[in-house]
Amino acid sequence: MSDPGGEPLALEARGLSKTYRQGPAPVEALRDLSLEVGRGEMVAVMGASGSGKSTLLHLLAGLDPPTAGSVWVRGVDLTRLDEEGRSRLRMRSIGFVFQFHQLLPEFTALENVMMPGWIAGLGERETRARAKELLAAVGLSARAEHKPSELSGGEQQRVAVARALHLKPDVLLADEPTGNLDRDSTEEFLDILSRNRGGDAQSIVIATHNPDVARAAGRVVLLEDGRLRPITI
Repeated sequence: MSDPGGEPLALEARGLSKTYRQGPAPVEALRDLSLEVGRGEMVAVMGASGSGKSTLLHLLAGLDPPTAGSVWVRGVDLTRLDEEGRSRLRMRSIGFVFQFHQLLPEFTALENVMMPGWIAGLGERETRARAKELLAAVGLSARAEHKPSELSGGEQQRVAVARALHLKPDVLLADEPTGNLDRDSTEEFLDILSRNRGGDAQSIVIATHNPDVARAAGRVVLLEDGRLRPITI
């Protein structure tokens, strides 16, 4: 599928299903789910705890294989790639922000943001310059040499966002990223997403239970009984 401009959709799930076979009875987390996300669009996925929001984001990122269906990123079928191919596509096109920032405790904020550039094999000068630019964008230039334990929860999450944006991904996936933040930190997080989306036409899918976060998105869908349906907040 393509957007109205004729370009491939940033992200598309087709007939996506996921069944876990743990214990005596299979658990169907997602059932024939479909989702289309255009370039520059922000979509909020809401749902009760345990509804499958994290499962959906992990499938969209290629971190977990679906039981059935496919995931397309900028016209490429992620589910038909081998692990090496999925890793390359994730590195190039997908950024992921976790609820619990997942920063490496032994590295500084700057080094954590540099990590994707190191992994991608970019030059040290380029990687460092990009990381400094991103830390400035999230208001943390003065905290560059601090380790995660020396940062507040909101600061840690901002570092995680900067890290996810390092390679300028087409799609940013965020799994309950404000779940452990106060109101002020949540507003700062949303402002960062808004400014970045406006500059790079980046697409964002954010799983959240926070109505304020959902209202910041252009579209809101509810994950219920393994499927998505549009809702108004």
